[in-house]
Amino acid sequence: MLRAGPRRWGGAVHLLALVPQQNFSAFGAVQATIEEEARDRAEMLAHGVAGNLLAESGIMPTISVKIGQGQRIVSDFLAEHAEVAALVLGAAKGGVPGPLVAHFSAAAGSLPCPLYIIPADYDEAKSDHRP
Repeated sequence: MLRAGPRRWGGAVHLLALVPQQNFSAFGAVQATIEEEARDRAEMLAHGVAGNLLAESGIMPTISVKIGQGQRIVSDFLAEHAEVAALVLGAAKGGVPGPLVAHFSAAAGSLPCPLYIIPADYDEAKSDHRP
């Protein structure tokens, strides 16, 4: 049902790929290269997800790749985009759900939109929640 939402209501999907900023390195060129490679990997991953979304729903998402502190980037994005209807995060596999899920679930009551958390092992094809 969530998959059909943007098309049904005329909304859009924005994929925000986050790249952690590298700690300061005395060799600035090395740090820049590491960040560029991480950005390229994040962009390739986001484009793969975008292709799957397009194939399944007919919606081509907007993709942004940002380098920095994840909680700050997402918070700033939400503050700058009042039109955001939902924040969808994927939980990490294992005991700890990940820093974004931990941060935003703790602040869920004060977010400007609903928060959806997708389990790491969720398989929609095996779910009985399919429309």
